[in-house]
Amino acid sequence: MSETDNQPPVITIDGPSGSGKGTIAKLLAEKLGYALLDSGALYRLTALAALEREADLTDDATLTEIADGLDIRFEVCDGKAAALLESRDVTDDIRRERVSMAASKVAAMPGVRAALLQRQRDFRQPPGLVADGRDMGTTVFPDAPVKIFLTASAEERARRRFAQLREKGVSVSLRDLLEDIRARDARDTNRAASPLAPAEDAVELDSTGIDIEGVLQRVLQLVRERT
Repeated sequence: MSETDNQPPVITIDGPSGSGKGTIAKLLAEKLGYALLDSGALYRLTALAALEREADLTDDATLTEIADGLDIRFEVCDGKAAALLESRDVTDDIRRERVSMAASKVAAMPGVRAALLQRQRDFRQPPGLVADGRDMGTTVFPDAPVKIFLTASAEERARRRFAQLREKGVSVSLRDLLEDIRARDARDTNRAASPLAPAEDAVELDSTGIDIEGVLQRVLQLVRERT
């Protein structure tokens, strides 16, 4: 895999919520020995901070100020990544549905995206990076040699999320989850700032009906082909 401008290589994995891109990105990074960027966590941390401050989620200026001043860091312990906000471990908090929905709204704000752009690019470290998000291949790392757009049907993604929440003992309606996913998809694909879409040179993979191992093998094959 070639480097561009002497930069470490980047593999971008973009796609809608629930497509499995986060899981695939982590497994791929472990396989390759690359660093991992969960870009969604940055927006979730911004959203959590905004919710805790009872900020208006439609006020770009206020949200941008929050994003600019975030005291965040990531720590790895026992193979798991922890997200810290002002030295508090909020790894579980940022995965709650309320924060997920807020993060989708926050991510649509141009000021917030600009504030977090350089933070994301700073994760590009040797020997390489696997970047998981929604605009990694189009905006953050447009020179990435391998770009993947991972998707699945809304129904499949709702079923996956439903199973995850039930496993955690959370009572939730499958119909409500499906409506939330469709609403989030609409916001992400129609937002003015970096709308969700595959890069022109991305390979699109539909994970509907395919287990994680099957998807991982397809991604690894793609990486080998472009190495």
